[in-house]
Amino acid sequence: MSLLRPQFFLRHLQFPAFIALYLLFDWATYIDPLYGLNITPWNPDPSLGLVFWLRHGWRAALPWFIALTLGEILVRGMPAGMLLTVLLSVWLTVGYGLVGEALRRTFGSEGLFDSRGRLFQWVAIVTVGTLLNDLVYISLLSAAGLIPTGNWGTAVLRFGIGDMVGVVVSMPLIWMLASAASRQRLRDTVWRAETLGYLALAIGVLYLVFGSIATSEFKDFYFLFLPVVWAASRQGLYGTALMVFVLQAGIGALVKLNHAGDIAVHELQMLDAVLALVGFSIGIVVDELRQVSSDLKQSLRLAAAGEMAAALAHELNQPLTALGTYGKACEFLLERGESGAMLKSVVQRMIAESSRAAEVVRRLRDFFRTGAMKLEAIDARHLVAGVSQQFMAQLREREVVLNIEAVPAMQVLVDRLQIELVLRNLLANALEAVQEQPPGARRITVSGRKVDAVAGNGGRGAKGRQASERRACLHLTIEDSGKGVSQALAARLFEPFVSSKASGLGLGLVLSRAIMEAHGGALWAEVGDKGLFKMALPLARAEEPEHHVAA
Repeated sequence: MSLLRPQFFLRHLQFPAFIALYLLFDWATYIDPLYGLNITPWNPDPSLGLVFWLRHGWRAALPWFIALTLGEILVRGMPAGMLLTVLLSVWLTVGYGLVGEALRRTFGSEGLFDSRGRLFQWVAIVTVGTLLNDLVYISLLSAAGLIPTGNWGTAVLRFGIGDMVGVVVSMPLIWMLASAASRQRLRDTVWRAETLGYLALAIGVLYLVFGSIATSEFKDFYFLFLPVVWAASRQGLYGTALMVFVLQAGIGALVKLNHAGDIAVHELQMLDAVLALVGFSIGIVVDELRQVSSDLKQSLRLAAAGEMAAALAHELNQPLTALGTYGKACEFLLERGESGAMLKSVVQRMIAESSRAAEVVRRLRDFFRTGAMKLEAIDARHLVAGVSQQFMAQLREREVVLNIEAVPAMQVLVDRLQIELVLRNLLANALEAVQEQPPGARRITVSGRKVDAVAGNGGRGAKGRQASERRACLHLTIEDSGKGVSQALAARLFEPFVSSKASGLGLGLVLSRAIMEAHGGALWAEVGDKGLFKMALPLARAEEPEHHVAA
């Protein structure tokens, strides 16, 4: 039967549930009413109605009208009489509905403010909308003689502040609780031990500031910024929404329980609204910074994938070429009728090259998954010569002279694939840099020397410097005849998306430095009128075997 389906209850019971929750909000916040009317310093129930309107549009009008009318009857005893009560409820439904439509058109039905610009839009709509609603509502009460002569301005101020503060403080959290996705994000954000810490701090601050709320002058109100700033800086907008709602609920509860009706609560509520806006601003900035950081990490991963794809293509080129050569040899031997030791030897070589290609793919896959490195002792001269050989065609085509000066005959402990990637990146940058020089003046020089410790250099990371100073290193220098690195560029050269090339993304040097520091080495540039990059590679000890590590 359709009556037993969960969708039936969800569709038909949400309106009665909204009315019941709206009445609960109305009763809980009916504090310090002006002339016994619905004019209180904190009125959060419209925020519940606005969220409901954003979800359902004009279908929310009837249940909201019923909730407003029942609130006047059950909570306040209908002080305006039935006819005026109905008229006031109609206006509030229309007025709040117009605010809801403005929010719905601006933010849609699936999201609220998620940037500082949208936060200001939201505040502007809420402020202007509640003010217009307030003016008509209080004018109707005044025309009916329920507002004493001369107190119209006081009533407008009290009702306007109550609505505005209630919506600003409460609506973000209610909005987050209104959808499954936002509830899950709220749970993931605040469901941690740290949340208990700032909630405990909030309770302590509330007790400190409002220990005797009936006579407090709120001179220590600024202490309430502590838990809000804590929540905003650590948990962003979602943590802030929870924190400001808890603070406002705590203040309202203290006022209600202590029957503190003589204090200037509306002034206190304005301060709380400012506190909420400051917290939301900080929370949005924190969320934006985290999003930028996440996007940057994704860009770095994509750049790393591109760099590693180039490394993969290079490393697989030789075994694939060998496999093709051996395959043709097998074909030739079979045509000759060879089936003995010679054919067997060629097949074994094909198997070996296939295993070599599989090893390359496996190592790169492990690097992407875990950052693992396969450290091995490699002759530094062979390392430099192998990478330099890959550029010979480009060097001849662009009329660039490459000088490889004496590199010490010593072994370095590195992951060959990754260090070759760094060397290729530095040589490619040098090749690009010398293109501005005329033919005959385009030179690149690679040299090396052993050092017992790496001198301090602010241009490279402290981690890499400390690791390099623990053992002897090989300094490899890549020098080019380009225009060099200026002081201003050197300060930002290893930051993401900073590049001196028009077509560069500015990620190659970031990845190269990360690889070097993961090896316990370092990479830095020196300021001068020519390009000069240095990399420090850890030397291999004679007794150290080949082994695997995780970066």
